[in-house]
Amino acid sequence: MDDLSKIRLDGAGLPIWLRILIVLVLALLASGASLFAYRWYVRPVTLSIAVGSFDGDAPKIISALASRLAANNAPVRLKVVETTGLVESAEAFSSGRTDLAVVRGDVGDLSQAQAIVVLAQAVALLVAPPGSAITDMAGLKRTTMGVVGGDTNRKIVSVLTKAYDLERANVAFKNLEPNQVRRALETKEIRALLLVMPLSEKYLSLVRGLFPQNAKTAPVLIPIENAGAIAEKERAYESFDIPKGTLRGSPPVPDDDVTTLQVSFYLVGKKSLDKDMIAGFTQAITSARRDIVAEMPILAQFKAPDTDPGAYLPVHPGAAEFYNGNQQTFLDKWSNAIFLAPMALGALATVLAAAWQFLRSGDLKQKTPALDSLYTLGRRIRHAETEAELLEIETEIDETLRAQRARADQDEDSLDAATLNVAAHRLENLIHDRRAALAAPRSNGR
Repeated sequence: MDDLSKIRLDGAGLPIWLRILIVLVLALLASGASLFAYRWYVRPVTLSIAVGSFDGDAPKIISALASRLAANNAPVRLKVVETTGLVESAEAFSSGRTDLAVVRGDVGDLSQAQAIVVLAQAVALLVAPPGSAITDMAGLKRTTMGVVGGDTNRKIVSVLTKAYDLERANVAFKNLEPNQVRRALETKEIRALLLVMPLSEKYLSLVRGLFPQNAKTAPVLIPIENAGAIAEKERAYESFDIPKGTLRGSPPVPDDDVTTLQVSFYLVGKKSLDKDMIAGFTQAITSARRDIVAEMPILAQFKAPDTDPGAYLPVHPGAAEFYNGNQQTFLDKWSNAIFLAPMALGALATVLAAAWQFLRSGDLKQKTPALDSLYTLGRRIRHAETEAELLEIETEIDETLRAQRARADQDEDSLDAATLNVAAHRLENLIHDRRAALAAPRSNGR
């Protein structure tokens, strides 16, 4: 029973075609699993990103970056989720509906956000019409100020109100859509305007278009002199000087640098996102930005976020690896695989050898059975009691030798002639001795 089990386990009891089929099926399964694992590993990861702005430019910029990432075959792709503005984008991110978001540092709940890149910076522009007597924050007393994007700019309005006690000064704020500003200025519903926008040519042209201008008149930029003190308390903001001549070069408007507040637009990600993936994404989006900056000049403001431990928005560990030059090298990432590969190949060689042995198990004949059978005859010779038994044993020896010699022409694994001759010679000597032993009693009896 044990011998039969061994034969069935090593495949000797199966026909050759079935053994070949089994090995082919196993090889196909192993190849399919390997291919699936490889494709799963190298597949690009798609991250959803919430983005919106009042003018629709932000989604266009992110969509252009997403297209470039796909064209560059980047390891991370973007699925753009367009929102109505920064408030909704921050809410979509904080609620977990998206993996990434474009946010402004002073808008929404950013407690779970980690900075990946700074896409642009926006500055607070307090603008009064040409010829206005309002030249500083004190001049706003008992006036109404228009605010473009009131929901988005709620925080900065609150900060300015506290810093300059505008509530006591009876300063009112009126939320306006961009297309309502010009009429509100003409009808004097508002005496000044607050905008928070990047200092790019597109947005500066928008400001210029709101006011009638000529060589002698120009809008008045109202400085926020306490910007430095505000920035120390409200870390979302920084003090910033609007350069001389920003609105007009000759004669320059403003005629000197104007202090105000600056806030950043961040591309942020969840803390839970894999750092190696984000490192690759940061590298890929930095390359993509270089490819399209000529088409979208605002991306010239693209830069790394603050990587200091005490930054307002902590940088994502993966992005920090890229900016600090600590990205894992090929050897860092694959050293374990390189070390284990020879072991895996050795195991594969063992499996292939076992498969080969499995395929040949039904046809191979062991060297030892014929030799063992000859050696077994030695015991029978010693216990033979008659001449007939010895003759029968001699016949078996002849048949065994004949079969082995016949195999020698077909099977290179058959026993060699020298081994057979040694075994046969020994058996002949045993037979001769046993015959002599059997003949001795008869001689003594006579």
